[in-house]
Amino acid sequence: MNIEEEIKQPVFRSPHQKAYINLVYTAGWVEQQQSGQFKPFGVSLPQYNILRILRGQYPKPATVSMLIERMLDKTSNASRIVDKLVAKELVTRQQCPNDRRTVDVLITDKGLALLKQMDELEGGKGTGITNLSEEEALQLSKLLDKVRGSLIV
Repeated sequence: MNIEEEIKQPVFRSPHQKAYINLVYTAGWVEQQQSGQFKPFGVSLPQYNILRILRGQYPKPATVSMLIERMLDKTSNASRIVDKLVAKELVTRQQCPNDRRTVDVLITDKGLALLKQMDELEGGKGTGITNLSEEEALQLSKLLDKVRGSLIV
């Protein structure tokens, strides 16, 4: 279904407005699809993101500030997410021996095992992104990079 049908808006002021609305709508739709896929595993999208970052660091720990830098959703509260993952025994948190102001976060064997179960979801399976050919996926990535690169900060 195209964006006009999805939001019941047959006309847009410009192709840029249509693209923007389509981008925002689709981002929300993909996030809903992922949330539904993650629910049986008992983790949220931000929790999954932190677990993936920690798996990439493994066996080295990561600091909370490093997690914040690398998270996909910069508005997420990384400390609170780590607290929830500690409660689920998916990560451990220890004071850094070299810097007492820093906390080291490390993924546990249980966290690694959970990600192994979730690996089939890697690459957006079940979110519609696999409806694109590899060439289309690369083109979409380049276009999204271009959108972000044009921002003046």
